[in-house]
Amino acid sequence: MNTIKLTGKTKMVAHRGLSGIERENTNPAFVAAGNRSYWGIETDVHKTSDGQFVIIHDETTERVTEGRININVEENPYDAVKDIVLPDKDGSLNRQDIRIPLLIDYIRICKKYEKIAVLELKNPFEEADIVKIIEIIKEEEYLDSVTFISFDLNNCIILRKLLPQQSIQWLTSKEIDETAMANLLDNNLDLDVYYKRLTKELIEKLHSHNIVVNCWTVDDKDAAEELIGWGVDIITSNILE
Repeated sequence: MNTIKLTGKTKMVAHRGLSGIERENTNPAFVAAGNRSYWGIETDVHKTSDGQFVIIHDETTERVTEGRININVEENPYDAVKDIVLPDKDGSLNRQDIRIPLLIDYIRICKKYEKIAVLELKNPFEEADIVKIIEIIKEEEYLDSVTFISFDLNNCIILRKLLPQQSIQWLTSKEIDETAMANLLDNNLDLDVYYKRLTKELIEKLHSHNIVVNCWTVDDKDAAEELIGWGVDIITSNILE
């Protein structure tokens, strides 16, 4: 299996790493994306009970272990999850490299392959924890190559306060109504929206306000080509490249 190639100037982001080929949100998925033409690599971060920042989409390990182990990563220390070997895409447990990474692992891979790190703060974070995340990335000298995204508007507001010039995208699956537009404009945020909410007219309106438009998660080539024709800036995908 390989990626499905697209043409055009739209930037492509590998959703949870190259999750169409490798287990999502693992170092192999990030490396696979790094070795391809993706502009960015997206991932999700949670905080463990002992203050470690781990890479996983859900709060629990149940889905990524295919039901074998169910641990809430936010309610347990990092030691409870660091040795879990995740199943490969075929369900086998033969690869020792498929594990739940730390934030620093993801950042270092993005830096090695010179990819934009598209980092989603999954749940509401305290400002002190957002500061710690920023410091981890700063220590790797990679903050300028990070785009922060979050469904939690307050996370975005805190990030904007701390990082006035940073690329920050508010995630939403909802219609972009006047309230949503005001949230974007008032907080100087870009947009990362469910792709079926977009129209050519909406993209043009957002661009008229200098709002960058990212969309998720587009795995259908025809839909992606339509979005490219409409002028969308970024497409996030599991398999399209």
